[in-house]
Amino acid sequence: MSIKTRLLLSYIAMTFIPVILFALIAASLVSIFFKDMTGTGNGKGMPAFWESSNQRSELFAGLKFMAQEDPNHFNDNEFLQKTDVQLKALKAGIVVVQSDQVTFVSPFVDNIDLYNQLLDLKTSSGSHPWGPKVNNRFTVEKYNITFSDQSVGTLYLLTDLNPFFDNLKKFFPLLVLSLFIVIGLTNGILTYLVSRSIIRPLRILKQAAEEIKEGNLEHEVNLKRKDELGQLGAAFEEMRSRLKESIRLQLQYEENRKELISNISHDLKTPITGIRACVEGIQDGIADTESKRDKYMSMIAKKTEQMDRLIDELFLYSKLDLKQYPFYLESMDLAAYLHDCVEELRLDLQMEGVAITFNNISGRVVLVMADRKNLHRIVMNIIDNSLKYLNKTKKEIQIELINNEAEATVKITDNGSGIESSALQHIFDRFYREDPSRNTATGGSGLGLAIVKQIMEGHNGKVWAESSIGEGTSIYFTLPRIRQQEGDLS
Repeated sequence: MSIKTRLLLSYIAMTFIPVILFALIAASLVSIFFKDMTGTGNGKGMPAFWESSNQRSELFAGLKFMAQEDPNHFNDNEFLQKTDVQLKALKAGIVVVQSDQVTFVSPFVDNIDLYNQLLDLKTSSGSHPWGPKVNNRFTVEKYNITFSDQSVGTLYLLTDLNPFFDNLKKFFPLLVLSLFIVIGLTNGILTYLVSRSIIRPLRILKQAAEEIKEGNLEHEVNLKRKDELGQLGAAFEEMRSRLKESIRLQLQYEENRKELISNISHDLKTPITGIRACVEGIQDGIADTESKRDKYMSMIAKKTEQMDRLIDELFLYSKLDLKQYPFYLESMDLAAYLHDCVEELRLDLQMEGVAITFNNISGRVVLVMADRKNLHRIVMNIIDNSLKYLNKTKKEIQIELINNEAEATVKITDNGSGIESSALQHIFDRFYREDPSRNTATGGSGLGLAIVKQIMEGHNGKVWAESSIGEGTSIYFTLPRIRQQEGDLS
């Protein structure tokens, strides 16, 4: 659930939950303070308050009718006593005045000062029962009576509402207080729950940030949420992982740089040592004949050439590694190109005694996009590497072109000594030597196949090797094919 949805639901809950709770509390308070109002008395579900009110109204209506039609009943003390019993049950009473004298007063409303208050009461005959009050508790209805002896009197019908209003004085403060409590508790609890669901993950993220600041990149962040904070946590975790990987790569690069410097120093020191030994031999007079001096000078030239070749390869590899080496790709027939390379190699002196063959398996034109100069470097580096390990009487190198639908694969196989499986995966690493002493003897720099790999990556191709000890090694590289505009001949 998103934070936006969670906040929206909390706002809705903050509105409706207090209303529901307030309604329940209000109903409970009503049942406590006005239980006479909430009870049922007629078996039909009518509240007792309204039932009593209806009964009182009916009894008052009967007394009013009698006051008009048969007023002498109000001189009958027995009638008044019976009537008073009924009125008392309904929290009401009567006062009868004849010729300015009080002739009957219900004990329910009896008070020594009652008559004076009734005289001072400014109300017309038949006033509403919720009108003027006496003694601050009785509502009064006044009706004039003319008795049979033509004397004038007044009938006062009094209703005691004091318990009701006393309860109201307690009811409303409690009702208002409960409203504030419900709103405060509901909003407080919901605010706490919602804020905790936001603050807790923020605290976790803060802790993770502190760990990263202190250099601890092992502290994982896993909020296990699907909202915006969960997405933030996932982004934070990805940042941590990338930062950790970046530092790991930086350390690896630093280690590789140190290794590179060490390897360069070692590979340069070897020919320099040879050159220095030759020079010292000449200076010390060891080369005391013309033939010895020629031999020493030849060794110096050879070591110098070896250094020059190594420096060129280092310069080339560094540019390839930094992605600063330009490739000039052009459409070319790979089959024809490899055929020409083989013909050229057959004339090379270093291939003397080596049988080299080329086989285009499909026998058709294979179009690729490639840099001719660097493709030649790839083939020559692989061939040079193979020549170093040809240890059989009949030395053979085979070049095959395998034409697939999406790419062309070149396979260069020799029948040399082969490569250990543990070393096979490292032969394309820079300065890697399966047999350092043997490579030194043959003048290898350890960069030939590393350069092949970099050039292949620049051609969007790939390179790999397969080998069997004692049987030889096969090195493969691929180039993406292109289609001829007027149909693919393959």
